[in-house]
Amino acid sequence: MSTTSVSRKQLVLEIRGKAKISCDLKRHLSPRTVGTIMRSLPLEGHAHLMGKSILYFETSVDSGIERSRSEFKKGDVTFLPSTGSICFFLNDAVFAKTMTPIGKLSGDIDALKDVKSGDVFCIYEDTA
Repeated sequence: MSTTSVSRKQLVLEIRGKAKISCDLKRHLSPRTVGTIMRSLPLEGHAHLMGKSILYFETSVDSGIERSRSEFKKGDVTFLPSTGSICFFLNDAVFAKTMTPIGKLSGDIDALKDVKSGDVFCIYEDTA
């Protein structure tokens, strides 16, 4: 049985030259936003650090806020509509801006702790 379904898409978050982490986008969290991101794959951008808890990269995805939250757990994947950024939470955090929850990292999340500003993130469908 495949790990990919209509409601859950298994993707790969690659930190170019460093690591690959499994990433699940979950359509039930934010159907419109996840659909828009899926149609935009693959996505690539330079890594940025926001505080000590959030790594993100900017994309060209344009989607408004959907089912917004401001409290997140380690491993959560969110979308920040104001900048079109996909964000990854390194720790549990309460964030000043609301974000759209879109999924969860399911691999070696600690590999994100080695990411430096300017590293290249690439997110794509797992075709293996």
